[in-house]
Amino acid sequence: MRYVIDNDMHIHTNLSRCSNDPNQNAKTILEHAKKYRLKTIVVTDHLSPSTFMKYSRELLPWKKKIDFFLRGYNEAKKTANGRIPVLLGMELRFRTSEGDNDYLVYGINEDLLYNTPKILNMNSRTFYDLAHKNGFLVFQAHPFRVGMKVTNPKYLDGVEIFNGNPRHNSSNDIAEMWAKKYDLMVTSGSDYHEIEDLGSGGIWFNKEITDNKTLVEELSKRNYEIKKV
Repeated sequence: MRYVIDNDMHIHTNLSRCSNDPNQNAKTILEHAKKYRLKTIVVTDHLSPSTFMKYSRELLPWKKKIDFFLRGYNEAKKTANGRIPVLLGMELRFRTSEGDNDYLVYGINEDLLYNTPKILNMNSRTFYDLAHKNGFLVFQAHPFRVGMKVTNPKYLDGVEIFNGNPRHNSSNDIAEMWAKKYDLMVTSGSDYHEIEDLGSGGIWFNKEITDNKTLVEELSKRNYEIKKV
C-alpha cells in the first residue's frame, strides 16, 4: 500500500519554552505547511514547569496557565481557518525524578487539561493510566537524545523514531531499534522550532486526518508509513 497524505506530528509555536525564533508564529508555520504540502499538523507545544517559568506565569491559577498553553494552538487553528486541520497535542515533561524526559501526547483534549491541575506532578506510569482511561496515546520523544532516560515500555504506546531537529543528535537509528524490540508504535516529526526545520520528518497516512479521534485510530492500527527525511 502506498501512503501519500503527509502529516507533521511534532510542531512547536513561539510559546514553547525552547522557542528562540520570533518568526515561529502561526502565519509562518501555516505558510511552510503549505509549501511542503502538509495535510495536517499537530501542535505539540511544551507543557512543563518551565513553560510557565519562562513567561513569569508560574504563580497563575491553573486555568490561566492552560489558557496560556493553548494560545499557540488556538492561534494556529484560527490562522488556518479550515484550510488545513490543526490538531492539539503536547510535549509533556513532568516535575518528578524522570529528569528531562519528554512525552508526545496525541488525542488530548482541552477539557482534560483544564480538569487535571496535577498533571505535571504525575509520572510516566500514572499518566499512562490516565491516557488509556481517556483514549489518547503516549509516545516518548527522542528517547536517546543526550539527557534523556529510556522509559519503561510498559508505560508507553510508542516512540518517536525520527526527530528532524538539526540542532540535536536524537540517535534516531537507536530509537527505531528499541521500538522494534518492544513492538511499540512509532512516530516521526520535524520538532519544528526554527523556519528551516519544517518539512523534515512526519507520517504518511492513506486517509485524511482531520481530528484527533481519527489520528488515534490510525496510529493504533499502525496504518501509516514513517517519513525519515
